[in-house]
Formats: sequence, C-alpha cells, structure tokens
Amino acid sequence: MKYKSVFDIIGPIMIGPSSSHTAGAARIGRVARTLFGKQPEKVIVSLYGSFAQTYKGHGTDVAIIGGVLDFDTFDPRIPESLTLAKQAGMDVTFIEETAITDHPNTARVRMIDGDKEIEVVGISIGGGKIQITELNGFELNLSGMNPAILVVHNDRFGAIATVTNILMKHSINIGHMEVSRKEKGQVALMAIEMDTNIEDAVIEELQGLPHIIKVTRMVE
Repeated sequence: MKYKSVFDIIGPIMIGPSSSHTAGAARIGRVARTLFGKQPEKVIVSLYGSFAQTYKGHGTDVAIIGGVLDFDTFDPRIPESLTLAKQAGMDVTFIEETAITDHPNTARVRMIDGDKEIEVVGISIGGGKIQITELNGFELNLSGMNPAILVVHNDRFGAIATVTNILMKHSINIGHMEVSRKEKGQVALMAIEMDTNIEDAVIEELQGLPHIIKVTRMVE
C-alpha cells in the first residue's frame, strides 16, 4: 500500500478517540452540512454496523453532529455538539439500524429545514478518510477530501460534455468523475473531484448551461 503522507498512517488531527468512528464521522456530518448549504432544523442519523454498536462509546454521535454544526475534526467543541445543537434549536434523532451494509462504518444523514431536505450516505474507511456513497438516492463515490462540484442535470445527450468543456477552458483538471442516474432520460448527477478549487464565475457559467439544474461546490 502506498501512502501520500504521514497522516495516512497516523490519522488526522482530531478530537478522539477513533479516527474511523470519530474523525471520519465528523467529516461525514460536515460534508452533509456542506451539501445542505446551511444548518438544518432537523437531523435524523441512521447508524449501521459497528457505528450502530459503538457510537456512544466512540463519540460517533457527537462527531456527526459536530460536523453538521460545521466543526472540523479537531474542533474542541465536538464533545459538546449535542448540547450545542439543542441550544441552536436543532432536533436530533439517532436510529440504530440492524440492516447489513457493504461497509461496517456506515451512516445515513437526513437533514430537513422547512421544505428543503437531503439524505446523504457516508462510510468511514479508516484514518479519518470517508466516502460519500449516496446523495438523495443517487449513487456516487466522493471522498470529501478534494475540491469538488455536484452537478444535477437532465439526462440529455451532450450535457456531460458541455460541463467538462467548461472545466477544460478554465484549465481545471479533473481528478475523479462519476455520473449517476436513477432512470434513463430523467434527472442525473455528476460528481466531479478536481485538483483546485473552482471560482464563482465558473460555477455561474456551468449553471447557465443547457440541461443543468443545479451546481453545488464543495471546497477542500
């Protein structure tokens, strides 16, 4: 196995005790918060596998909600995140699921605010690293460690090419890209990880393309 840095071995700077159950969980919550775009009124967290079995002892619960509150893995407020969420008027529910998932450290985070709602599924793969595997029923593989955009679009011929052409025009290199759709010819999702952050002007240009419904930026 090749390591990119010492943090791949010893894990991230974090509030413990576990890089998988705490730091990874915090990152899942924070990515969900980024995708939602604001602090939600209600959060329902479904935990699977070892997350469901050990979440209180390993601080998975406070870590996920800390992430939803936009705390980084090393934020000293994480141990108090459930109290802080309650003070902020956030309704938090945890569900211990018994279903067997592909990965033992799996969390499904549902966030609601008025009519706005998203559902994010993430897994903690060790050393504080995560993968976002599902967004509102769309399958994807997003690390949450690199700058990325999520492009919701109508499943039409040429839609993907128009997006990649804009990125090429602005010399933005794509590190990883996946396309997911639930049904042919309906709504689809592009998840694109890049080497550099993308500027507002590029987001606006992408948003103005034919068949593009929404572009969400995730900053490293």
